[in-house]
Amino acid sequence: MGVKLYALDMSPPVRACMMALGVFNVPFEKILVNVQGGEHLTPEYLKKNPLHTIPVLEDGDITIHDSHAILTYLADTYGKDDSWYPKDVKKRTLVNQKLFFNAGVMFQKLRNITYNIVLKGKKTIEPELLDGVTEGYEFMEAFLSRSKYIAGDHVTIADIAILSTVSTQDLILPIDAQKYPKLKAWLEELKATPYCKKYNEEGANALGAYVKKSVSS
Repeated sequence: MGVKLYALDMSPPVRACMMALGVFNVPFEKILVNVQGGEHLTPEYLKKNPLHTIPVLEDGDITIHDSHAILTYLADTYGKDDSWYPKDVKKRTLVNQKLFFNAGVMFQKLRNITYNIVLKGKKTIEPELLDGVTEGYEFMEAFLSRSKYIAGDHVTIADIAILSTVSTQDLILPIDAQKYPKLKAWLEELKATPYCKKYNEEGANALGAYVKKSVSS
């Protein structure tokens, strides 16, 4: 049957999954979901994911929603080694910790802005929402002051997850390299990787441009 990813390129969680598929050299069929047109609310899609979110991954007889669950599945199933998602319990826990941090903190700060603009047609961003993004930058700077990458001294799937979020936030509220030098260096390094350029850059730029156009119109 092959691997299928139900996707929208502007979505950071989708881009994280596409980057992981690229990292692990997994061929996949990308099936675009017109969220603004309501395709994520059809009975067919709700059978795959009652939460009607994207992405959704189908791999043979398993269907997975939530990008973080997809990332861990891909690493365990298709990773050539465990460097991206360590099998050592303590090292894996540090990766999981940052995956949960992205899900519960970083991505939510971004979604608070983009959801209302993209799906509700909102034309403004409240200052407190931008303050939330800044707070996220402060958290990231603190973490990256302790280790080169977000969950240790080598890149993991946690970096991929957060990269998809922060690369978009940076287009809405540019990261101040003077205040957040570790974060800026981390972002620029990962943005230059082949998987980011191929699977993240275009979608991030599209979402950033959409938000800017919406709030300036």
